[in-house]
Amino acid sequence: MSHLTTPMPSNPQNSTALPRGGSWNHRTPATLTLQRYLQDLPNAEAPVSPARQQFHTGRLPNSKMGDGKPRLLLIGQRRSGKSSISSVVFHKMPPQETLFLESTARIQKDSMHSFMDFQVLELPGQINYLDPAFDVDNIFGETGALIWVIDAQDEYLDAIARLNETILNLQQTYPSINIEVFIHKVDGLSEDYKNDTFRDIIQRIQDELSDAGYENPPVSFYQTSIYDHSIFEAFSKVIQKLIPQLPTVEGLLNNLCSHCRIEKAYLFDVLSKIYIATDTSPVDMASYEICSDYIDVIVDVSEIYGWDRPGKVIEEGEIDTGNNGGHQDAESIITLQNGSYLYLKEINKYLALICIMKEDLTEKKGLIDFNVSIFQDALAQVFDIQKGV
Repeated sequence: MSHLTTPMPSNPQNSTALPRGGSWNHRTPATLTLQRYLQDLPNAEAPVSPARQQFHTGRLPNSKMGDGKPRLLLIGQRRSGKSSISSVVFHKMPPQETLFLESTARIQKDSMHSFMDFQVLELPGQINYLDPAFDVDNIFGETGALIWVIDAQDEYLDAIARLNETILNLQQTYPSINIEVFIHKVDGLSEDYKNDTFRDIIQRIQDELSDAGYENPPVSFYQTSIYDHSIFEAFSKVIQKLIPQLPTVEGLLNNLCSHCRIEKAYLFDVLSKIYIATDTSPVDMASYEICSDYIDVIVDVSEIYGWDRPGKVIEEGEIDTGNNGGHQDAESIITLQNGSYLYLKEINKYLALICIMKEDLTEKKGLIDFNVSIFQDALAQVFDIQKGV
């Protein structure tokens, strides 16, 4: 992953580039601030992880390196909640403890080593990254999605203006970047006021883009909060857009649901609680919350009774679906108070399939296990084929 750097002049005696159309005698305080942040970038905090990358999910349209590793940019005004989102989703910090987080003063980088190896860059909100002093190509050139966080409890007109300016610039240079808007901190609003604010923000953004000549711009909006599952639901939708095999995986899940009479099926990334795919039936937030909580239970139990997989080397682009050295993949079934069943089957070290069913599993569990094993093999073939393309 390349670092964000300032453009280097041809004269080797100069250590930084001159501002466009200016000279050193006319440098503004804003330019000096930008250069200081750029100098801090190589020292941006990044968690060190010895985990070996298992496989990627396809090449991104903007990836110059072609490694298929998505980069997500988390941008927004100061105190909009960017650090809280990153801490809760990627560091499992309890939401109540985010009240003591300081405002982001330098670029933060989080790496997620799981089913998908992706990076999240949190950028300080007080800087204009479209300024000519920045190397814009290094910032946005390998980005899969730009996540703009708007504080729904604060004045948001300035945030909307900066967002629209960013969208208009990216549409000219990097039209393949997905623009995702998180209308955040909605937990503190009443239901009516939350919906009114959500509609008002969407309307203002769309009207301004329409006035600039962009009808139906490719911008997605989400209501999010760190105090419920909405932030994980939003990240799930963002990540799914970066998986080129998503339609195929959805088709496999639809086939599994139809043959086993499954009400709803989710394919979860266990470490992040992000579901990378589901069948095409409408997503019920209540069912997703149950499955997400089920993941927490399984992870907690696995830390006590789980086993470490053998150190088998897996080629990049492959899914480990072997016999695990004689161990069977983890499996669990629970009965809910309403009579429904939750069926969990471990697909590999990182993925788990969770199904919601209303029929008794006693007589057809063997059929479900067989069909899930077929789905598991098909999933491995999908990513093997993608690797060979």
